[in-house]
Amino acid sequence: MKLPVASGKDVIKALSKIEYYVRDQKGSHVHLRHQYRKPLTVPDHPEIARGTLRAIIKEAGLTVEEFLDIL
Repeated sequence: MKLPVASGKDVIKALSKIEYYVRDQKGSHVHLRHQYRKPLTVPDHPEIARGTLRAIIKEAGLTVEEFLDIL
């Protein structure tokens, strides 16, 4: 399935719906935490490359379809 172009803010907002929270930010990268899942780093850019977005989704333990549902 083809991923849409998403901004860092959109991705962070979507991940917060599944209980990720912002731990801190260093420069243009936001560090997210979750009680049971792996911590994630999301670039806070106007557009995230599709390959990077796919890697973030995989690290979060989601499928592309699950991510698109919460986006």
